[in-house]
Amino acid sequence: MGAYLLIALFSSQSHAQGTPNQLSSRTVIGGNVKQHADAVLAIMTYTTVPDVTTSSLSINSGATGNPGFGQTQLGGGFTISKSFPLYMEGTLAYSRYDPTFIATDGATQREVPTRWNTFSGTVGLGWDFRITDELVFRPILNGTIGRVSSDLKVGQSVFNHVTDSNLQFLENGSLDAYGYGGSLMLDYEHYRENYEIDAELRATDIYLRSFGGSDAVQGSAMAQQLSLWTRWRAPTGWRALDRPVRYVLELAYSHYFGDSAGVLGFNDLTSLGVGLELDSSKYPIVITRTRALVRYVFGHNVHGVSFGLAVSF
Repeated sequence: MGAYLLIALFSSQSHAQGTPNQLSSRTVIGGNVKQHADAVLAIMTYTTVPDVTTSSLSINSGATGNPGFGQTQLGGGFTISKSFPLYMEGTLAYSRYDPTFIATDGATQREVPTRWNTFSGTVGLGWDFRITDELVFRPILNGTIGRVSSDLKVGQSVFNHVTDSNLQFLENGSLDAYGYGGSLMLDYEHYRENYEIDAELRATDIYLRSFGGSDAVQGSAMAQQLSLWTRWRAPTGWRALDRPVRYVLELAYSHYFGDSAGVLGFNDLTSLGVGLELDSSKYPIVITRTRALVRYVFGHNVHGVSFGLAVSF
């Protein structure tokens, strides 16, 4: 596959009916903050690989009382050439998680809304082993680095009698994390004059662990994911930029294992996409194709629509 860049521009998730206990919306400041640190790292597992089903994901708290969650991912990958089949990929991702904590001194309680912002980047290096002219087996080594930051700003007087070290993270604190692991991929490319078929089957296993900061808020999580992505492209009969305009149909499915499973209330996501592609390869510019797609994403208790833009080089 040639180089590609996937940009998630907008997403609107309709609803999410319930989430696991580790993401409950009301937690008393104390021993449960590490549990939330584990949960935030588990959420970070959704951003470790290029995946159209989670490239733009948002869950509204709505009337459920569950924490709000939003995520956007920018990613891409390419093989240098058939003669030197080194594969390189990378993703940058941002997510926001909004739990509510309860501060108490034993006599009074006060809700403390928080916002945890997660930034992460993942790189991958692989090598293409060609099985046939159209099928490639690709093992990939992955590494991840990320940070979870709290932007809570509250007066210390609210916590006069709260001395737990977990508060240090909640009040403008941060938690850094690293990850390592790998992926196995089968990449199928079937190109004909009247149509093109792409398909990728990928299994990923990446271990995430926090480092630095207070021992009270150390966390870890395992990202385990099996995904299938397929795309059909064919001419529409229209022409632009002296090349045929193609329509694009896309189907993607991701199943989550390990700590990723159920952390947002679902174990799998399916994405159905339709769009158009412009071919600019006749002109001396870096971008050869530009695709715009509308995707419908759905899973257990969650569904929505997103718009994505991708380019090939």
